[in-house]
Amino acid sequence: MSEWTSYSRTREGSQEVSFKGVDLIIVASCSLAALALVGPARWAPGSTESAVQFAIFALGPLVLRTLEASFPRNRLLAFMASFWLLPVLSLSHGLLNPLVTAATPVLRDAQLAMLDQRLLGAQASVVLGQMVPPWLTDILMVCYYGHFVWPLALGLVLYFTGRREAFDEYLIALSLFFLANYVCYALVPAIGPRYFLFHSFSGPVNGLWATSFLDSVMRMPPFSRDCFPSGHTGTALLVLVYAFRFVPRFFRVMVVPAICLILATLVGRFHYLTDLLCAVPLMLVVVSLSMAWSRATARREVTRPVRMDAIVRP
Repeated sequence: MSEWTSYSRTREGSQEVSFKGVDLIIVASCSLAALALVGPARWAPGSTESAVQFAIFALGPLVLRTLEASFPRNRLLAFMASFWLLPVLSLSHGLLNPLVTAATPVLRDAQLAMLDQRLLGAQASVVLGQMVPPWLTDILMVCYYGHFVWPLALGLVLYFTGRREAFDEYLIALSLFFLANYVCYALVPAIGPRYFLFHSFSGPVNGLWATSFLDSVMRMPPFSRDCFPSGHTGTALLVLVYAFRFVPRFFRVMVVPAICLILATLVGRFHYLTDLLCAVPLMLVVVSLSMAWSRATARREVTRPVRMDAIVRP
């Protein structure tokens, strides 16, 4: 490190910019998405708008980590840099239309429904819809929306309890899972039983008070070819795995709502049984990769040589 850089650090109180594993995943995946949208997928409707937003997502970690290093005492910047994955996951889902249109412009519902038929001899969503009483349907549909709550809640618990290594590994797993999930959406686009098997149901999803509203909300997403594999199932299982490993109390609170969430993907007619089954091995692979990444990072930290400028003299 040069004398000027050493002086700058002492004077300004800034630190070396460092990136986490989740930052690298976000930058690489969003950059590739933006490049694809201005390249081979540029003919798809909405490609330019999606490309711009993916480029912004890719720049996020670079800007936020630089600001965090420049103002190391600013906790808000550190929090924003650590949780940049949140807006990426919240908003990128709605940007997938041009990518999926360019990759696979035809739906794969017929093949998924056929697999369900071979596995069960029937369609799981149709059978469960006839068995589950309306009061239980309401509970399941409310739990279905826990998909947006549990991943954030566990991240906040790990972050504010100081379990930073667990937090970093958890974010790597979450980002890898959604990346793989989105790739699968592009390769196997499907709209789900609620649309494809519409004539197999005797009526709308039957609940007492909340189901009609909650079901209608899920009929207005900007992107709806997101069945295979079930992101709700895979995310719920992934959060359960990390809660079991690092926050057992959180696991005990979440386990029953998570089971109800997974059942709701079928009762609410959002997914085929095949979607749920295929989410399990995907989640296991992602968790294994994240654990290996975390261990490799820890070994590098242990074996990293100490720089001369890191020595503090009295």
